[in-house]
Amino acid sequence: MSLSKVLGARRRKDGYVEGNGWLVSWCMGHLVELAPADAYDPRYSKWDYADLPILPNPWQFQVLPDTKKQFNVLRQLMGRDDVDAVICATDVG
Repeated sequence: MSLSKVLGARRRKDGYVEGNGWLVSWCMGHLVELAPADAYDPRYSKWDYADLPILPNPWQFQVLPDTKKQFNVLRQLMGRDDVDAVICATDVG
């Protein structure tokens, strides 16, 4: 959380810190992944060369169970009226 200290965001909340006009949150690995093939059609649960390549349109995504809580925190923060930009500052430390 070096970035939050530099920005002056020191009030710890559930899933983020806030202060000095900033909201700083984090991710743990991947929050979202591509949906498995059988999410598009149950027949894809067993692979068959005749079905390849599988090129869905549109692509579907799923939130991972282990990161669902943090995903929802980020979604809530990005929907706030006082948020007009998002900065991705990965691996800041």
